[in-house]
Amino acid sequence: METYGFFAMMARLKWIDRWALMRNSADENLAQHSLEVGMLSHALCVIGNERLGKHLDADRAAVIGMYHDGSEILTGDMPTPVKYFNRQIRNAYKDVERDANMRLLSLLPQDLRAQFTNVLEPGDEYSQEKRIVKGADKLSAYIKCIEERKAGNREFEHAERSTLQALHDLKLEEVEIFLKEFIPAYEKTLDEIRP
Repeated sequence: METYGFFAMMARLKWIDRWALMRNSADENLAQHSLEVGMLSHALCVIGNERLGKHLDADRAAVIGMYHDGSEILTGDMPTPVKYFNRQIRNAYKDVERDANMRLLSLLPQDLRAQFTNVLEPGDEYSQEKRIVKGADKLSAYIKCIEERKAGNREFEHAERSTLQALHDLKLEEVEIFLKEFIPAYEKTLDEIRP
């Protein structure tokens, strides 16, 4: 019987650190980040559906969020300032990510590939959900910046300001609602949050 390595590769998300160029008070790996992005993607879709009358697929967005950095198992986590330095680098990196996703998909049995292709490389039918996942990805980065600042780490001050601006630039109502209603709790202590 043939065996397949897709999930063994995905399990390696936990070995890839984020924020490699910055001093961290608490390390964060891609597995942690991907779970948070999945949860935030789901939450943003629920907000969009319940508050804004949209018809977003919250479950699909959550799964896309969980797998959104899967390609980085093969490429590593490239720092955002490098990845988006200019259009040529951004486009080249997108090609590298696409190739990495195709290589990951080759680690699945043929009959499962279509379902996972729609997660790693979601088509245009999920364009709204992809925008939500992008917002969730940036929210996760913003939350990390808040946590680092609260821990006394000034290393993330500029990243916090620029990430907040990037969140506003997305012009996603769901993100604005989340920033207003849920982000303030991240400034509180455990005793201040719990009921």
